Amino acid sequence: MRFELQPHPTTVPHPPFSLWASAERSGAFGETATLNLWFGVSAPIGRFLVPGPSESPQRRDELWRTTCFECFLKEVGEDAYQEWNFAPSGDWAAYDFVAEREGMAPAEIVNPPYVRVEDNLTWWGLGATLSIPADRRFRLSLSAVIEEESGRRSFWALHHPGEQPDFHHPDCFVAKLA
Repeated sequence: MRFELQPHPTTVPHPPFSLWASAERSGAFGETATLNLWFGVSAPIGRFLVPGPSESPQRRDELWRTTCFECFLKEVGEDAYQEWNFAPSGDWAAYDFVAEREGMAPAEIVNPPYVRVEDNLTWWGLGATLSIPADRRFRLSLSAVIEEESGRRSFWALHHPGEQPDFHHPDCFVAKLA
């Protein structure tokens, strides 16, 4: 599934660029399946503040303060959800919430995600592969914080329900993961 993300109306970049994402569940291995995510940015990577690769990618908090890609997973019919953050450095974060912005706790992760960046000169992208429960149906929200060299940040999502960017809003979970 491919999705076009939109900048929040208060943070439209100039000059404009586009951002897209794809999400695909594949192969169930016992109790887990693989979720493959890809985010693409239609401008040269040099325009953006993109941390270089980490020698040993690891879990880190507050990745959203600069260029970061995010995936929110909510089981159909539940209030609880999980937030994943992926930095171009390869660092990542995962949090569990019991409801909208409530009960935040580090998610227990057995296998850390595999995060990678590809630079194609005129566009660049970030891929992330993670393990998810195989037997559950999820609603999905994909988003990104993109920081340009100028320091200007834009906030991207499938849907922006409010006057300010808010990736946790329940109305952001507009996609269904097949």
